[in-house]
Amino acid sequence: MLWTAVSVVLALLAALGNAAASVLQRRAAAVEGPGPSGRRLSWLPHLLRRPVWLWGAATLVLSGVCQAGALATGPLAVVQPVMTTELLFTLMLGSLVFRQRAGGRAWGAFVAMVVGLAALLALVWPSGGRASVPDGRWLVAAPLVAVLVAVLVVVAFRLPSAPRATVLGSATAVLFGVTAALMKDAISRLADDGLVRLLTAWQTYGVVVAGLAGFLLLQLTLHAGTLVASQPALTLGDAFLSVVLGATLFDERLALGWLVVPELIALALISVGSVQLARTPAVAGKTDEEEGMW
Repeated sequence: MLWTAVSVVLALLAALGNAAASVLQRRAAAVEGPGPSGRRLSWLPHLLRRPVWLWGAATLVLSGVCQAGALATGPLAVVQPVMTTELLFTLMLGSLVFRQRAGGRAWGAFVAMVVGLAALLALVWPSGGRASVPDGRWLVAAPLVAVLVAVLVVVAFRLPSAPRATVLGSATAVLFGVTAALMKDAISRLADDGLVRLLTAWQTYGVVVAGLAGFLLLQLTLHAGTLVASQPALTLGDAFLSVVLGATLFDERLALGWLVVPELIALALISVGSVQLARTPAVAGKTDEEEGMW
């Protein structure tokens, strides 16, 4: 129980880091402007020369360290849902960076997400589980994930801006969830057999590949459309897939049965809160002129 509490604290710190990175990179992307229909990477070299974007990337690395610590001490099905608090931190940080005041509607969404997340974790609360995943399970999971991401990306580029951002956000969420699962699996090698085993485990390099792919897709997502379209898919997709991977790969047991009904209600609260928060200027990074009715 103590280690699970530690993992929750580390996951919250990781979520804070992700929020800071998202706000900083969104700021840089807004200054740079979108690429042609969000389809090309011509904007990437310009972003790489922007200090704000680089600070965001550095913050993302620190967030990854906290996430690794969280995954080393707690279940995947707890850590990743806790990291949906990224959107809550984004509201607070975005209010400062974009100089936007969060109104009553935004804070109502904030409360809905907090209540929904707390209720969901209390109801589902995973137990048991294994530290590492047999390679045979990855042989099944990895191709399925690769196909799913490829299909989502192909479909996304056939869609207009808003739905493209949503679908790309979903693809990014899949990669983030898989990266977390690979990270947890890799860290177990460090705990069991030391640094040499970690450096020789294929999972370690899987984290690098999946993480970089997810990072690149995130940049495409941010340029494809508004945060309103992409953030809910990013937030909820990562959490949902991580719960599934925790159960199927790590044998984490979830409390279901009759609890499914209140769990779905809690999930609905998180979904509604996520969508409403993504609409706030502080989270979306809108200027005063774009604020409109907010």
